Amino acid sequence: MAMTKLRGMAPAAALLAAVSLGGCENATRTERNVGTGALGGAALGGLIGSFSGNLGWGALLGTAAGAGAGYLYEQSERSSDRAYQQGVRDARGRRRGY
Repeated sequence: MAMTKLRGMAPAAALLAAVSLGGCENATRTERNVGTGALGGAALGGLIGSFSGNLGWGALLGTAAGAGAGYLYEQSERSSDRAYQQGVRDARGRRRGY
């Protein structure tokens, strides 16, 4: 009986995954990083939570932690980009004798 329910859910899960990934087409870099962090956090949190019998809470907490980590990663990348661009501007200024 349980296997029949799982087989019936497979097409719905595949459709949900396809529609979800299609929504990322026009996402900004920040949205992609936060979304990726949330997805990874949910998977890891769900896995850890399943060992203690709290799959839902584990996935929920993992999603929040993963989204936060994705946001912090994005901020770090932006800082690196700004530092690189500043270095390029400084190098161009020195080359011209400013």
